[in-house]
Amino acid sequence: MDVKAFVSAVSEVADAKGLSREAVITALQEALQRAYVKYLGGGDDAVVTCLIDEEKGVIELAQIKKVVEEVEDDYLEISVEDANEGLKKPKYKAGDDFAVKASIDDLTKVTALAVKNNLRQRLAEAERTALYEVYKDHIGEMMNGVVEKADEKSVTVSIDRTMIELSRRELIGDEYFRVGDPIKVYIQEVKSAEPIDGKPARGPQIEATRSSEGFLKRLFEEEIHEIYDGTVIIKAIARIAGLRSKVAVSSANEDVDATGACIGQGGSRIQRIVGQLGNGKNKEKIDVINYSSNPGVFMLEAVRPAQALGLNLNLEEKTAQVLIEDQTTPIAVGKFKSNFRLAEKITGFSIEFIEKSNAEARGLTFVPVEEWKRQAEEEKRERERLEFAKKQQEEALRREEEARKAAEEEAKRLAEEEARRPIDMPEVVVKAEEPKVEEPKVAPKAGVDPSSFPTSAINPAAAAMKAMAAQKAAEEAAAKAKEEEEAKATEVKTTTTLSDLEKELESAKEKKTKSANKNKRPRKITEEEVAHEPAKPAVPTMPVYTEEELSEIEKEEQEDLYEGDLDEDYSEYDDYYDDQNA
Repeated sequence: MDVKAFVSAVSEVADAKGLSREAVITALQEALQRAYVKYLGGGDDAVVTCLIDEEKGVIELAQIKKVVEEVEDDYLEISVEDANEGLKKPKYKAGDDFAVKASIDDLTKVTALAVKNNLRQRLAEAERTALYEVYKDHIGEMMNGVVEKADEKSVTVSIDRTMIELSRRELIGDEYFRVGDPIKVYIQEVKSAEPIDGKPARGPQIEATRSSEGFLKRLFEEEIHEIYDGTVIIKAIARIAGLRSKVAVSSANEDVDATGACIGQGGSRIQRIVGQLGNGKNKEKIDVINYSSNPGVFMLEAVRPAQALGLNLNLEEKTAQVLIEDQTTPIAVGKFKSNFRLAEKITGFSIEFIEKSNAEARGLTFVPVEEWKRQAEEEKRERERLEFAKKQQEEALRREEEARKAAEEEAKRLAEEEARRPIDMPEVVVKAEEPKVEEPKVAPKAGVDPSSFPTSAINPAAAAMKAMAAQKAAEEAAAKAKEEEEAKATEVKTTTTLSDLEKELESAKEKKTKSANKNKRPRKITEEEVAHEPAKPAVPTMPVYTEEELSEIEKEEQEDLYEGDLDEDYSEYDDYYDDQNA
């Protein structure tokens, strides 16, 4: 076999079918096995294997038979002797599998044709499986395609090398397409390629449509960004493709008008959506209504453009009686009963329109529209109250959870600190308002006397506080001593006594007599010549004399001071004192 030709053929088939080379090889193996079983002609219960080597370009076929002592069915079994025939050393024993090999060249043309048909079938199944794997995640999505074929019955659309056929009922009204036109389709269903009851799956694998409610919903999401981002929510859709549709919307934000956002300024947004709903003569109409959780208010919105005067609902039987003005039944029912049918479909109620005169004749009474609206307002306030209470409860639970986590973290932190604390160091708690802390009693350990420990080791906090107090007292005493020293330093104490002064006067007299100019007036004594010394702080000493002895000593000194010759003439010093007083 030509290896290059074989590999090239496999690659071409894989590219044409959009499959992998492994999938093509697997399909070929299954086709050969099935055709070889038919070639053997002994029944479908034969066990056949097929091995394809791409690199060597070799295909090996073989029938697997069971090795037995006594052969009962030679189509499925082989004896031990036959299995080991021609071998120098016996290799097979009872219970082993024996491969009866066959050559591709031995197969007939009929078998080759069977291989071709089987391969085509297997490739189709592989293609369906690949399509399912690709498109199973696209269910409910909008996809763009190109029209490949169009006639009065159907339209064939190409999407990523996959052909999808749309029947007339899957189209919108009387719309039409030409070959090459772009088209949007909604993937409604993707079927698996697995056989059902042993038979291969049939029918279209990918179901696409343009007439479903899902198609209209996707158009709203594409054109209205408030719906895309979740501000406006589509609650329900009822649709008669090509004729009329009703879309119920609500707003998640009280400041956003749901219906106004969908319609747009001057109807611009809704017109863009309508423009994509077919290109026929008759355009599909869309009614955008406000959704309400109150069934009565929602019913009043659903029957629009009919103007309801009153409404009676039976919630158990799902029936509704709508009171309308006389001669307005055609408007309430709509063209081809479209409004009536869509109102029933979107609400899920069976509706009966009753004109005012007919209701009076039948003696029927209805709940006014205002009463239904009042009930809706009360229900709304109650929902808001419950939501607020729920949020408060959630907030309280959140705070409790945060407090619990904080407590756990604090306990963990304390446990880590306790683990790092020295074993012999007892825990001491110091209170700020009680500087004196009682030393805790620590149970003595073997060979250790706690009383021998210094206070700083037993109670470091108390020792530190005492040291701080002592340091503060020393600082205050030093500051006070410094102030006293500065105060005394400002005082000037003279050490010149009367005798010293007399000696100084005599010295001055001698200098005066010896002076060259014979100046009678003595010079002035400057302050620098008078010895001064700063006052020194008094050093407290022990008293040597008593007070009586001190008074006697002072008396004697005064007597000695005046015992000299009082008649001595000091007139020569008069000029000196006169100059000092001048």
